[in-house]
Amino acid sequence: MKKGCWILILMLGSLSSLKAQLEAPEKPVGFDPARVFIGTSLNLGLSNRFFNLGLNPEVGYSLNNWLDIGVAMNLNYYSQSATGFNTIKYKNFNFGGGAFLRVWPISFLHLQIQPEYNWISSSQTDVNTGQTFKYKLQAPSMLAGIGYGTREIGNRFSHFTIMIDLNQAINSPYRDQFGDPQPVFRGGFGMYLNSRKR
Repeated sequence: MKKGCWILILMLGSLSSLKAQLEAPEKPVGFDPARVFIGTSLNLGLSNRFFNLGLNPEVGYSLNNWLDIGVAMNLNYYSQSATGFNTIKYKNFNFGGGAFLRVWPISFLHLQIQPEYNWISSSQTDVNTGQTFKYKLQAPSMLAGIGYGTREIGNRFSHFTIMIDLNQAINSPYRDQFGDPQPVFRGGFGMYLNSRKR
């Protein structure tokens, strides 16, 4: 996983450099309220006997034509059914927050990295005995991925992003009971404050 993280960081750096070289340099203008955006995304994860649904509000700032930074919160519900190898059924609710970096090397394509910290309420039921155990857990996560979208600074944006958790934390809400990362699909939209009149 560490190797994958370094590859992603190198890709982000390379694409950022390429984008900067291809475009005319932007004049620094200081803080521009029209570059502040608010939005949300819906989170969906599906696989064999696994389900994840969440909401992710965010506030950010477009530093230039190809780079966004911001903070995001998350609210997630996660469940996993028992299997022939494991008789435990899992249900988790978690909330958390973190920062994100979104790079747009091409106008319709973005790369995203999002470190988070999560607080988790977990319920685990043995389907054979009916016995239930409840836990309070915490875990960091490092979501990274690629997405497609539209973005018009000063107006609005939308995106669809596929990510996985690069971190190895066993209690991560984005990993299954065996610690394997689960794909996370997020569809988001938002608007810029002080939207420019057209």
